[in-house]
Amino acid sequence: MRLRPRPGGAPEGRPLILPLRGAAPPPFAEAAAAAGFDAAKGEALRLFLPREAVLVGCGDGSPAALLRAGAAGLRALWPQDRAAPERVAMDVRGFAPADAALLAEGALIATWTPPVPRAEPWPSPPRRLDLLCGEEEALRPALEAAEAVAEGVRLARDLVALPGNLLPPRAFADRLAALEEADLAVEVIGPKRLARMGAGGLCAVGGAATSGPYLVTLRWRGSIPADPVVFVGKGITFDTGGVCVKPAKGMEEMRADMAGAAAAAGAMLALARRRSSAPAAAVLAIAENALGAASCRPGDVLRMLDGRSVEVVDTDAEGRLVLADALAHARRVLRPAAMVTLATLTGSVVVALGHHRAGLFGSDPPLMAALAAAGEATGERLWPLPIGERHRRDLESDIADLRHCVPAGKGEGWGGRFLPDACHAAAFLREFAGDVPWGHLDIAGVESLAQAGPFGPKGMPSGFGVRLLDRLVARHFEDPHRL
Repeated sequence: MRLRPRPGGAPEGRPLILPLRGAAPPPFAEAAAAAGFDAAKGEALRLFLPREAVLVGCGDGSPAALLRAGAAGLRALWPQDRAAPERVAMDVRGFAPADAALLAEGALIATWTPPVPRAEPWPSPPRRLDLLCGEEEALRPALEAAEAVAEGVRLARDLVALPGNLLPPRAFADRLAALEEADLAVEVIGPKRLARMGAGGLCAVGGAATSGPYLVTLRWRGSIPADPVVFVGKGITFDTGGVCVKPAKGMEEMRADMAGAAAAAGAMLALARRRSSAPAAAVLAIAENALGAASCRPGDVLRMLDGRSVEVVDTDAEGRLVLADALAHARRVLRPAAMVTLATLTGSVVVALGHHRAGLFGSDPPLMAALAAAGEATGERLWPLPIGERHRRDLESDIADLRHCVPAGKGEGWGGRFLPDACHAAAFLREFAGDVPWGHLDIAGVESLAQAGPFGPKGMPSGFGVRLLDRLVARHFEDPHRL
């Protein structure tokens, strides 16, 4: 769906989305009152008289509420069980350009449909959304940015939705290589070169699969003379758990174990599409954690890319191994101003935060504050969690420089049954971030929609992280003096 600013009123005969921050206007007021419509609750009401329209409330008026309102308005006209009208209109007169762009962005994100083939294709969304506005020129820059970010979100959702047989590591790397079309520089490092480089973590995790592993770097040059901000993403296209195999129940959800890499790729596409002035890069560690004769074993000692040795404890804690090598590569090659890791890394962060927020860790308070602020501004909310001295001490190994996690059941009582694995994982990753300002988002639990809503059915990919990272760059790296 394409956006088109249109000064003036709504054309007759075209379905209208009417975002509201208060009472419905006179033509719809009586029907809205009869239905008990409440804009403050973010409700959506479809009417057919005096014309076909959707009244949609903007809730508390926050960016997240505006985004949701735009999506809800479009979804009311297109519930995905029938063909959508070819063109719809949204009346954004009276909204500031930034708020109008958020409404449009929500509608764009809501047009996403799963890319998995099926006999009966998903009904097509509207082809065009006319935005009824006062001054077209004032609105256009904000709309162009909204389209760029929505495209990045849809890319991330596409990648996460594809199952492991349709997106093995090689196919994932190929899809990322195609982002050269967006003026991103792409480097793909394959299995043989990774082995020669000494990427022991990534090679061990991906060694039993028929495809991969790969380390893919996306670069956006920007226009200001500054070191890049670097996103480091976990790209496990399917996770069996390896030798420490997962229970069968729920394993099908492990197709989403590459949501961190997908979000990083989507953010890079958004920056390129809106021609961000900030230099940026993404380093994506891509592998399938398969079970086979070449699988890594508990007790193995790996030589990592930075030269340190790591004792493997649990092969189902593979994400931190591939991220460690990716962090080391980013430090060595890109000289980053800051690094942010994104990963569906631990179940323990879901125990702590549920499906409401992602866990936030880091080594640099200003960067962590900037990430938290970006999360609040975009509705992709974070919650800070600690990396304590004890968390690092728990990773001491008798035979290697460190171990990558703590054995299940170690300790007594509650400390043995409920290990702070998210904190242990962050403590491990911090070792490989070194002295570079570093933040870490554990997005397990928020990478998919926890319930059905205007952005899609329950269980569909959320694209979490794309909008947050774009906001971080816009607020703090396009003007390097602000961080």
